[in-house]
Amino acid sequence: MSNTKKISENSFGERDRRGHWRPFEKLKYAPLFAWPIKPLKLLRWLFGYPGYVLPWNLVFFLISVVVWLAFTPPLETMKTFELGWMATIVLRNAGLMILFYGIFHLHLYVKRKQGNEFKYNPSWLETDGSAFLFRNQTLDNLTWSFASGLSIWSGYEILTFWMMANGFIPHLDFQANPILFVVMLLLIPMFRELHFYCIHRLIHIPILYRYVHKVHHANSNPGPWSGLSMHPVEHILYFSSIFIHWIIPSHPLHVLNQLIHPALSPALDHTGFEKVIIDDKTALDTHCFAHYLHHKYFEVNYSDGIIPLDKWFGTFHDGSSEGDELMKKRLKQKRMRLNT
Repeated sequence: MSNTKKISENSFGERDRRGHWRPFEKLKYAPLFAWPIKPLKLLRWLFGYPGYVLPWNLVFFLISVVVWLAFTPPLETMKTFELGWMATIVLRNAGLMILFYGIFHLHLYVKRKQGNEFKYNPSWLETDGSAFLFRNQTLDNLTWSFASGLSIWSGYEILTFWMMANGFIPHLDFQANPILFVVMLLLIPMFRELHFYCIHRLIHIPILYRYVHKVHHANSNPGPWSGLSMHPVEHILYFSSIFIHWIIPSHPLHVLNQLIHPALSPALDHTGFEKVIIDDKTALDTHCFAHYLHHKYFEVNYSDGIIPLDKWFGTFHDGSSEGDELMKKRLKQKRMRLNT
Protein backbone atom coordinates (compact mmCIF):
# COMPACT_ATOMS: atom_id res chain seq x y z
CA MET A 1 0.00 0.00 0.00
CA SER A 2 1.01 3.59 -0.53
CA ASN A 3 -0.06 6.11 2.09
CA THR A 4 0.44 9.80 1.32
CA LYS A 5 -1.50 13.03 1.73
CA LYS A 6 -3.31 12.45 -1.55
CA ILE A 7 -2.50 9.88 -4.19
CA SER A 8 -1.52 11.50 -7.48
CA GLU A 9 0.33 10.05 -10.47
CA ASN A 10 2.30 13.31 -10.77
CA SER A 11 4.04 12.51 -7.48
CA PHE A 12 5.30 9.17 -8.79
CA GLY A 13 5.91 9.66 -12.51
CA GLU A 14 5.25 11.67 -15.65
CA ARG A 15 3.58 11.42 -19.05
CA ASP A 16 5.29 11.87 -22.40
CA ARG A 17 3.92 13.84 -25.34
CA ARG A 18 1.71 10.90 -26.39
CA GLY A 19 0.23 10.59 -22.92
CA HIS A 20 2.10 7.43 -21.90
CA TRP A 21 2.95 7.36 -18.18
CA ARG A 22 6.11 6.00 -16.63
CA PRO A 23 7.31 6.06 -13.01
CA PHE A 24 10.25 8.18 -11.89
CA GLU A 25 11.82 5.25 -10.05
CA LYS A 26 13.80 2.85 -12.19
CA LEU A 27 13.07 -0.86 -12.01
CA LYS A 28 15.56 -2.77 -9.92
CA TYR A 29 16.05 -6.34 -8.82
CA ALA A 30 15.52 -7.80 -5.38
CA PRO A 31 18.67 -7.90 -3.19
CA LEU A 32 18.69 -11.70 -3.19
CA PHE A 33 21.62 -12.02 -5.61
CA ALA A 34 23.37 -8.73 -4.79
CA TRP A 35 27.02 -8.94 -3.81
CA PRO A 36 28.28 -8.34 -1.21
CA ILE A 37 25.28 -9.69 0.69
CA LYS A 38 23.60 -7.17 2.99
CA PRO A 39 21.78 -9.30 5.58
CA LEU A 40 19.49 -6.59 6.99
CA LYS A 41 18.45 -5.41 3.53
CA LEU A 42 17.81 -9.01 2.50
CA LEU A 43 15.69 -9.70 5.58
CA ARG A 44 13.65 -6.52 5.00
CA TRP A 45 12.98 -7.67 1.45
CA LEU A 46 12.06 -11.20 2.53
CA PHE A 47 9.70 -10.33 5.36
CA GLY A 48 9.06 -6.57 5.15
CA TYR A 49 6.34 -4.68 3.30
CA PRO A 50 6.42 -4.63 0.35
CA GLY A 51 8.70 -7.60 -0.13
CA TYR A 52 8.94 -11.23 -1.12
CA VAL A 53 6.35 -12.62 1.28
CA LEU A 54 4.19 -9.52 1.70
CA PRO A 55 1.77 -8.85 0.29
CA TRP A 56 1.08 -11.05 -2.72
CA ASN A 57 2.87 -14.32 -1.99
CA LEU A 58 1.13 -14.40 1.38
CA VAL A 59 -2.20 -13.60 -0.29
CA PHE A 60 -1.82 -16.47 -2.75
CA PHE A 61 -0.81 -18.84 0.07
CA LEU A 62 -3.84 -17.84 2.16
CA ILE A 63 -6.10 -18.38 -0.85
CA SER A 64 -4.53 -21.83 -1.21
CA VAL A 65 -5.25 -22.61 2.45
CA VAL A 66 -8.90 -21.55 2.16
CA VAL A 67 -9.28 -23.51 -1.08
CA TRP A 68 -7.74 -26.64 0.47
CA LEU A 69 -9.80 -26.52 3.65
CA ALA A 70 -13.16 -25.42 2.25
CA PHE A 71 -13.34 -26.06 -1.49
CA THR A 72 -11.27 -29.17 -2.24
CA PRO A 73 -12.65 -32.72 -2.01
CA PRO A 74 -10.88 -35.10 0.43
CA LEU A 75 -7.81 -36.66 -1.13
CA GLU A 76 -9.10 -40.20 -0.60
CA THR A 77 -12.11 -39.48 -2.85
CA MET A 78 -9.78 -38.64 -5.75
CA LYS A 79 -8.44 -42.15 -6.29
CA THR A 80 -10.74 -42.62 -9.28
CA PHE A 81 -11.74 -40.14 -11.96
CA GLU A 82 -15.31 -39.24 -11.04
CA LEU A 83 -17.34 -36.37 -12.42
CA GLY A 84 -18.38 -35.03 -9.00
CA TRP A 85 -15.01 -34.11 -7.52
CA MET A 86 -13.53 -33.12 -10.88
CA ALA A 87 -16.44 -30.75 -11.56
CA THR A 88 -15.98 -29.29 -8.07
CA ILE A 89 -12.38 -28.36 -8.90
CA VAL A 90 -13.28 -26.86 -12.28
CA LEU A 91 -16.16 -24.79 -10.87
CA ARG A 92 -14.09 -23.66 -7.88
CA ASN A 93 -11.25 -22.52 -10.17
CA ALA A 94 -13.72 -20.68 -12.40
CA GLY A 95 -15.07 -18.90 -9.33
CA LEU A 96 -11.55 -17.88 -8.28
CA MET A 97 -10.87 -16.44 -11.73
CA ILE A 98 -14.14 -14.53 -11.89
CA LEU A 99 -13.61 -13.08 -8.42
CA PHE A 100 -9.92 -12.18 -8.64
CA TYR A 101 -9.71 -10.99 -12.26
CA GLY A 102 -13.18 -9.51 -12.12
CA ILE A 103 -12.39 -7.21 -9.19
CA PHE A 104 -9.55 -5.51 -11.09
CA HIS A 105 -11.40 -5.41 -14.41
CA LEU A 106 -14.57 -4.00 -12.85
CA HIS A 107 -12.75 -1.33 -10.85
CA LEU A 108 -10.30 -0.22 -13.54
CA TYR A 109 -12.02 -0.84 -16.88
CA VAL A 110 -15.77 -1.09 -16.37
CA LYS A 111 -16.41 1.53 -13.70
CA ARG A 112 -13.11 3.31 -14.46
CA LYS A 113 -12.98 4.44 -10.86
CA GLN A 114 -9.64 6.21 -11.28
CA GLY A 115 -9.85 7.13 -14.95
CA ASN A 116 -6.39 7.16 -16.54
CA GLU A 117 -4.64 7.90 -13.25
CA PHE A 118 -1.49 5.71 -13.12
CA LYS A 119 -2.41 4.01 -16.44
CA TYR A 120 0.72 3.41 -18.53
CA ASN A 121 -1.04 3.52 -21.89
CA PRO A 122 -3.75 6.22 -22.12
CA SER A 123 -5.82 4.14 -24.57
CA TRP A 124 -8.51 1.76 -23.37
CA LEU A 125 -9.05 -1.87 -24.40
CA GLU A 126 -9.83 -2.60 -28.05
CA THR A 127 -13.48 -2.94 -29.03
CA ASP A 128 -12.91 -3.23 -32.78
CA GLY A 129 -9.52 -4.84 -33.34
CA SER A 130 -8.75 -7.38 -36.04
CA ALA A 131 -6.19 -9.15 -33.82
CA PHE A 132 -8.92 -10.38 -31.45
CA LEU A 133 -11.68 -12.96 -31.55
CA PHE A 134 -15.02 -11.20 -32.10
CA ARG A 135 -12.85 -8.08 -32.75
CA ASN A 136 -13.20 -7.34 -29.03
CA GLN A 137 -10.18 -7.54 -26.70
CA THR A 138 -12.12 -8.36 -23.53
CA LEU A 139 -14.25 -11.07 -25.19
CA ASP A 140 -11.11 -12.52 -26.78
CA ASN A 141 -9.32 -12.57 -23.42
CA LEU A 142 -12.28 -14.16 -21.63
CA THR A 143 -12.59 -16.87 -24.29
CA TRP A 144 -8.94 -17.93 -24.14
CA SER A 145 -8.84 -17.64 -20.33
CA PHE A 146 -11.84 -19.87 -19.71
CA ALA A 147 -11.86 -22.25 -22.69
CA SER A 148 -8.14 -22.99 -22.52
CA GLY A 149 -6.65 -21.54 -19.32
CA LEU A 150 -9.27 -22.82 -16.89
CA SER A 151 -9.36 -26.25 -18.57
CA ILE A 152 -5.60 -26.83 -18.54
CA TRP A 153 -5.10 -25.41 -15.03
CA SER A 154 -7.89 -27.65 -13.70
CA GLY A 155 -6.67 -30.63 -15.73
CA TYR A 156 -3.20 -30.43 -14.22
CA GLU A 157 -4.71 -30.15 -10.73
CA ILE A 158 -7.06 -33.09 -11.23
CA LEU A 159 -4.29 -35.29 -12.61
CA THR A 160 -1.85 -34.33 -9.84
CA PHE A 161 -4.33 -34.99 -7.02
CA TRP A 162 -5.33 -38.31 -8.64
CA MET A 163 -1.67 -39.38 -8.72
CA MET A 164 -1.13 -38.17 -5.15
CA ALA A 165 -4.24 -40.00 -3.90
CA ASN A 166 -3.01 -43.24 -5.49
CA GLY A 167 0.56 -42.90 -4.22
CA PHE A 168 2.04 -42.51 -7.71
CA ILE A 169 3.92 -39.37 -6.67
CA PRO A 170 5.71 -38.71 -3.34
CA HIS A 171 3.77 -37.08 -0.50
CA LEU A 172 5.16 -34.73 2.17
CA ASP A 173 3.63 -34.91 5.65
CA PHE A 174 3.54 -31.51 7.39
CA GLN A 175 3.79 -32.91 10.93
CA ALA A 176 6.81 -35.02 10.06
CA ASN A 177 8.63 -32.30 8.07
CA PRO A 178 7.35 -28.81 9.07
CA ILE A 179 10.61 -27.02 8.21
CA LEU A 180 10.82 -28.60 4.74
CA PHE A 181 7.12 -27.74 4.22
CA VAL A 182 7.78 -24.03 4.93
CA VAL A 183 11.01 -23.92 2.90
CA MET A 184 9.21 -25.38 -0.12
CA LEU A 185 6.44 -22.79 0.20
CA LEU A 186 9.02 -20.01 0.23
CA LEU A 187 10.75 -21.43 -2.84
CA ILE A 188 7.61 -21.88 -4.98
CA PRO A 189 7.45 -18.25 -6.30
CA MET A 190 11.18 -18.33 -7.07
CA PHE A 191 10.97 -21.64 -8.89
CA ARG A 192 7.91 -20.39 -10.76
CA GLU A 193 9.83 -17.37 -12.00
CA LEU A 194 12.74 -19.52 -13.18
CA HIS A 195 10.32 -21.86 -14.95
CA PHE A 196 8.40 -18.94 -16.47
CA TYR A 197 11.57 -17.35 -17.81
CA CYS A 198 12.62 -20.60 -19.50
CA ILE A 199 9.28 -21.28 -21.18
CA HIS A 200 8.87 -17.58 -22.01
CA ARG A 201 12.14 -17.48 -23.90
CA LEU A 202 11.15 -20.73 -25.63
CA ILE A 203 7.85 -19.36 -26.97
CA HIS A 204 9.62 -16.28 -28.31
CA ILE A 205 11.40 -18.52 -30.82
CA PRO A 206 9.95 -17.20 -34.13
CA ILE A 207 7.92 -20.27 -35.11
CA LEU A 208 6.42 -20.68 -31.63
CA TYR A 209 5.81 -16.97 -31.35
CA ARG A 210 3.98 -16.89 -34.68
CA TYR A 211 1.66 -19.82 -33.97
CA VAL A 212 1.43 -19.79 -30.16
CA HIS A 213 2.61 -16.75 -28.19
CA LYS A 214 1.15 -14.27 -30.66
CA VAL A 215 -2.27 -14.87 -29.07
CA HIS A 216 -1.05 -13.41 -25.79
CA HIS A 217 0.99 -10.61 -27.37
CA ALA A 218 -2.00 -9.32 -29.31
CA ASN A 219 -2.51 -7.49 -26.00
CA SER A 220 0.13 -4.79 -26.45
CA ASN A 221 -2.06 -2.64 -24.21
CA PRO A 222 -3.10 -5.29 -21.66
CA GLY A 223 -5.94 -5.40 -19.17
CA PRO A 224 -6.41 -7.84 -16.26
CA TRP A 225 -8.07 -10.56 -18.38
CA SER A 226 -5.14 -10.39 -20.83
CA GLY A 227 -3.03 -12.14 -18.20
CA LEU A 228 -4.37 -15.64 -18.78
CA SER A 229 -5.31 -15.13 -22.43
CA MET A 230 -3.03 -17.62 -24.15
CA HIS A 231 -2.93 -20.31 -26.82
CA PRO A 232 -3.54 -23.83 -25.38
CA VAL A 233 0.07 -24.83 -26.13
CA GLU A 234 1.26 -21.88 -24.05
CA HIS A 235 -1.11 -22.81 -21.22
CA ILE A 236 0.28 -26.37 -21.25
CA LEU A 237 3.81 -24.98 -20.91
CA TYR A 238 2.86 -22.20 -18.51
CA PHE A 239 1.22 -24.48 -15.92
CA SER A 240 3.82 -27.24 -16.34
CA SER A 241 5.71 -25.88 -13.32
CA ILE A 242 3.48 -28.34 -11.45
CA PHE A 243 5.75 -31.14 -12.71
CA ILE A 244 8.21 -30.38 -9.89
CA HIS A 245 5.64 -31.81 -7.45
CA TRP A 246 5.47 -35.01 -9.45
CA ILE A 247 9.13 -35.55 -8.59
CA ILE A 248 9.83 -34.20 -5.09
CA PRO A 249 7.73 -35.00 -1.99
CA SER A 250 4.97 -32.38 -1.70
CA HIS A 251 1.90 -31.55 0.35
CA PRO A 252 -1.45 -30.84 -1.37
CA LEU A 253 -1.03 -27.19 -0.28
CA HIS A 254 2.16 -27.01 -2.34
CA VAL A 255 0.25 -28.32 -5.34
CA LEU A 256 -2.52 -25.75 -4.89
CA ASN A 257 -0.09 -22.89 -4.33
CA GLN A 258 2.02 -23.93 -7.35
CA LEU A 259 -1.10 -23.69 -9.55
CA ILE A 260 -2.97 -20.80 -7.93
CA HIS A 261 0.07 -18.51 -8.11
CA PRO A 262 0.40 -18.63 -11.93
CA ALA A 263 -3.38 -18.78 -12.36
CA LEU A 264 -4.17 -15.58 -10.44
CA SER A 265 -1.00 -13.46 -10.43
CA PRO A 266 -1.33 -12.49 -14.14
CA ALA A 267 -4.31 -10.33 -13.16
CA LEU A 268 -1.84 -8.08 -11.33
CA ASP A 269 0.88 -8.23 -13.99
CA HIS A 270 -1.56 -7.12 -16.68
CA THR A 271 -3.66 -4.43 -15.00
CA GLY A 272 -1.95 -1.76 -17.10
CA PHE A 273 -1.87 0.49 -14.03
CA GLU A 274 1.01 1.21 -11.66
CA LYS A 275 -1.36 1.63 -8.72
CA VAL A 276 -4.97 0.75 -7.98
CA ILE A 277 -6.40 3.66 -6.02
CA ILE A 278 -8.58 2.56 -3.12
CA ASP A 279 -9.29 6.02 -1.68
CA ASP A 280 -7.69 9.48 -1.71
CA LYS A 281 -4.85 8.36 0.57
CA THR A 282 -4.40 4.67 -0.16
CA ALA A 283 -3.36 2.76 -3.26
CA LEU A 284 -2.45 -0.82 -4.03
CA ASP A 285 0.89 -1.28 -5.83
CA THR A 286 0.63 -3.75 -8.71
CA HIS A 287 4.37 -3.92 -9.52
CA CYS A 288 3.48 -4.68 -13.14
CA PHE A 289 5.63 -2.08 -14.94
CA ALA A 290 8.33 -4.61 -15.86
CA HIS A 291 5.82 -6.89 -17.57
CA TYR A 292 4.00 -3.96 -19.17
CA LEU A 293 7.31 -3.05 -20.83
CA HIS A 294 7.54 -6.61 -22.15
CA HIS A 295 4.13 -6.24 -23.80
CA LYS A 296 5.15 -2.86 -25.17
CA TYR A 297 8.60 -3.81 -26.51
CA PHE A 298 8.33 -7.65 -26.81
CA GLU A 299 12.04 -8.48 -26.33
CA VAL A 300 12.68 -7.20 -22.81
CA ASN A 301 11.85 -8.30 -19.25
CA TYR A 302 11.00 -11.95 -19.81
CA SER A 303 10.94 -12.49 -16.03
CA ASP A 304 9.51 -10.34 -13.26
CA GLY A 305 12.30 -9.34 -10.91
CA ILE A 306 13.17 -11.85 -8.17
CA ILE A 307 16.05 -13.55 -9.99
CA PRO A 308 18.01 -11.15 -12.25
CA LEU A 309 17.72 -13.43 -15.29
CA ASP A 310 17.09 -10.60 -17.74
CA LYS A 311 20.12 -8.76 -16.43
CA TRP A 312 22.29 -11.85 -16.77
CA PHE A 313 21.11 -12.52 -20.32
CA GLY A 314 21.03 -8.89 -21.51
CA THR A 315 17.29 -8.35 -21.88
CA PHE A 316 16.62 -6.09 -18.89
CA HIS A 317 14.81 -2.76 -19.32
CA ASP A 318 14.67 -0.56 -16.22
CA GLY A 319 11.82 1.62 -17.54
CA SER A 320 13.92 4.75 -18.06
CA SER A 321 14.75 6.70 -21.22
CA GLU A 322 18.30 5.36 -20.85
CA GLY A 323 16.79 1.89 -20.88
CA ASP A 324 15.05 2.76 -24.16
CA GLU A 325 18.39 3.70 -25.72
CA LEU A 326 20.12 0.55 -24.47
CA MET A 327 17.29 -1.54 -25.87
CA LYS A 328 17.53 0.14 -29.29
CA LYS A 329 21.28 -0.38 -29.33
CA ARG A 330 20.89 -4.04 -28.38
CA LEU A 331 18.26 -4.66 -31.06
CA LYS A 332 20.39 -2.89 -33.68
CA GLN A 333 23.34 -5.14 -32.83
CA LYS A 334 21.05 -8.18 -33.04
CA ARG A 335 19.84 -7.18 -36.51
CA MET A 336 23.42 -6.65 -37.66
CA ARG A 337 24.40 -10.13 -36.45
CA LEU A 338 21.42 -11.68 -38.28
CA ASN A 339 22.34 -9.88 -41.49
CA THR A 340 25.97 -11.03 -41.49
